[in-house]
Amino acid sequence: MQTLHGNSIYLRALEPEDLEFIYAVENDEAIWEVSNTITPYSRFLIRQYLENAQQDIFEAKQLRLAICSRTSEEALGLIDLFDFDPVNRRAGVGIIIKNENERGKGYGKEALQLVINYAFHHLQLHQLYANIGEENAASIALFSTFGFQKIGVKKDWICRNGEFFDEALYQLLQK
Repeated sequence: MQTLHGNSIYLRALEPEDLEFIYAVENDEAIWEVSNTITPYSRFLIRQYLENAQQDIFEAKQLRLAICSRTSEEALGLIDLFDFDPVNRRAGVGIIIKNENERGKGYGKEALQLVINYAFHHLQLHQLYANIGEENAASIALFSTFGFQKIGVKKDWICRNGEFFDEALYQLLQK
């Protein structure tokens, strides 16, 4: 896959040099609920993951890309296509901008637009979906901008500090 370029960011394949960045993202307990993580990852496991990251999306059934600043070339976040199903032509999509002070600047919006275009035009997918906590207004607004529609709610799906929260399923069909 070639690098995908936007105005202020670009998406690229993961590199071995991304180890510390991915280690920091994956071990940030504040985002574990959105990444379905409950235990920390070791550098060893992340290094192994990066060694296999060159697998084709058809083999791995997922694609993780670094969201990088065009000015500094610094990795800002990650965007994933997961549960890739070429037979039914669908995949899930998830996105995280690592530092809170970098959120709300349009990087996620630009990255999501690039991935939607890539998924529909290059992978020939028919649909994308996202699982979003009902209280995550920023993500709901982001995905809604591109026409993702709420198609259902998973009641009491996420347990955080002993309290249960609903998670909504959003879907975008290619027109």
